[in-house]
Amino acid sequence: MAKGIFPQMTIPDITNALAGWGLSVSHEQLVRPSADFVEKVYCACLQQVTDINQDALRDPVQNALTASNIEDKKDLYASALSNNILVYHLTRFAKAARVEDFNAKDIFSPERERTLTLLSAFINFVKFTEQYCNVFVKDLRDRSKAIIVERDQVSEQLGEIERSIEVIKAKIAEDEPRCEQLRSSNSALRAKMIATKDFQTAAVQEVEKLKAEKNALVKRKEALNGEIASVSDAITRSRSRIVQSPERIKRTISTMSTTAVDDKKLVTMQEAKARDLQAKINALLGIEKDVRSCIEQLQTIEKEVRSLQVSQKELADLRDHLDHKNIERNELKLRQERVEKQLSNAHDKLERAQRHAEEKKMASQRTIDRLQREYNEMAVERRDNDKQVEELRAEANEMTEHLKKGEAELNELLAEYWKLRHETDVYMETLANKLNMRVTSD
Repeated sequence: MAKGIFPQMTIPDITNALAGWGLSVSHEQLVRPSADFVEKVYCACLQQVTDINQDALRDPVQNALTASNIEDKKDLYASALSNNILVYHLTRFAKAARVEDFNAKDIFSPERERTLTLLSAFINFVKFTEQYCNVFVKDLRDRSKAIIVERDQVSEQLGEIERSIEVIKAKIAEDEPRCEQLRSSNSALRAKMIATKDFQTAAVQEVEKLKAEKNALVKRKEALNGEIASVSDAITRSRSRIVQSPERIKRTISTMSTTAVDDKKLVTMQEAKARDLQAKINALLGIEKDVRSCIEQLQTIEKEVRSLQVSQKELADLRDHLDHKNIERNELKLRQERVEKQLSNAHDKLERAQRHAEEKKMASQRTIDRLQREYNEMAVERRDNDKQVEELRAEANEMTEHLKKGEAELNELLAEYWKLRHETDVYMETLANKLNMRVTSD
């Protein structure tokens, strides 16, 4: 134990300090401390700083036993779990009071000097917190309450998230037939789009061909108009050169009539071709309008397809994220089950060790009592039985050594238990970090 960090108090000082907290303590109780008395006084010191007492620990113990599904053995584990939790809080309190080697023996098997030293440390620490650390302790308590509220809120949020995940799963299962229908519709639209595109290509080629034919006919029409103009000029020049011979005029008229008839037939043919071309142009304009509407429909279908693909990708990402979260949750559950199983095994081992130690201790006590009675009976014959008394003393010493060995084994088991408890705290902190939660060890 670290000495010199806190002043050592006398028995009257300790009595007065405890009387100030409403605890009536006698000189005899401090000189010969018992386990019940020491536990009561230590709990009073702990309550002065942390407001934790045995009543406050009763509900967590019951909750832990209920959560462990050991209803048939609750009475067997309740006392041990209560003692372990009390030792844990008193150990933390002792470390805060600069007592690094506090253990269960200080409660259940107290010694006079050590009890007085521990009470000096505890009382000085309580006075120090009352004088200098009220604001700090109040702030810590407020922060602890806020963290507890935040933990409850996070638990509620976790429950809401799990419920929302279930709703999303149900929604995904509900939308799956619709997705299948949309996939089949998408496939049909894609096939229709490809067929429409092929038809559009053929129609565009036909339009280009008709445009080329139209341009050729327009050029031919212009050439015919030019030729007609040149013929008219030639007719005009011919009229100016006409000889007044009737025969020649008749021949010229006959020739010109034939030429005019041929020209009229040619013009009629050209006009018929022009009408056919105009009809074809009108048909091409209608086809072009249909092609434009098809293109617009294709663009709309492509937009819907892209939107459907984006929705499918988001659905796949959400499904992958949900699967990942489910895998993490299953892993954490498995780890928690393993740790709970290890903790349960440690509790069983500790219980067996405590029962074994108690049995050894009771057997040793009965042996010591028997030896004491025999020693008292043989006190009159001590001179004649010194050798026998020495043998009995040796046996008593051997039993005491056996008892110390049992206590050493119990301490090793307690050390193993606290190691496992520390690993459990580390696991809970790791679990809290993975779930983005903040927890505090009470």
